[in-house]
Amino acid sequence: MRLVSRGRLHATFEFGGLQVIALRDGYIDMPPTRLRDEDGCALGELPAAVPLVGDNLRLSVNAFFVTDGTRSLLIDTGASDVWHEPTMGLVYEALDEAGVERAQITDVAITHRHEDHVSGLIAPDGSEAFTGLERVWIGAGDTSVFTGRLAPIRDRVVPVSGEVAINDWATAIPAPGHTPGHTVYEARSSAGRLLAWGDTVHVPTLQFERPNVTWELDGDQSRARAARANLLERLTRPDHFVAGAHLDSPGIARVTPSGEGYALEYLAPPTG
Repeated sequence: MRLVSRGRLHATFEFGGLQVIALRDGYIDMPPTRLRDEDGCALGELPAAVPLVGDNLRLSVNAFFVTDGTRSLLIDTGASDVWHEPTMGLVYEALDEAGVERAQITDVAITHRHEDHVSGLIAPDGSEAFTGLERVWIGAGDTSVFTGRLAPIRDRVVPVSGEVAINDWATAIPAPGHTPGHTVYEARSSAGRLLAWGDTVHVPTLQFERPNVTWELDGDQSRARAARANLLERLTRPDHFVAGAHLDSPGIARVTPSGEGYALEYLAPPTG
């Protein structure tokens, strides 16, 4: 995988016959008390390698657009305006910056039901953000999110209850734990495999080295821990890459074993 261009809110990678565009929706600051040890208690003192902004963890929020030039898939959609945070809701601007026409997006894959991943289906003015939308792929356990503001999308939802092909190069893979329907998406090309996940890892400076650390908002912390362990081991295979919603933007990296955990190597310098 090779970085070919980069802007303020996007980075474009060549990936065999596919093009992968990392999109920055923004960032959100969260208290470190969200981190949990194996007993479910708030984690104690953080290692020095974990940076804080003020007293908070700064989590990048990313989405990813993958295309073969004919078919395309947008993985996650950002927060739109639901968090009322000026640092969020930039995915539409990121798509414009990358030269992606929103009207041409027919398939959206949602990693899970939380607002910073699914809300961008509806623009701040209440209209559908992707006027050509035909299908929204999401884990079957998370389809209840399509009410209220998201109700107009409900008729195009495709529930994912097992491993299923989206097209001939993309596959949805259930990875429940963070939410009942948490799902990852694998894109395959001649250059390898790219696994796009949502909330498998929140704090990359900590959870690769110590993958047993969980997050307060993991609905089932034990299952979330097991899912992370399985995905991290999968990513150590040759020619495997990860695209992470909360990895430091642009959020695309390699994973290698390191001690009792793993090491992360970004393919482009992160912006935080």
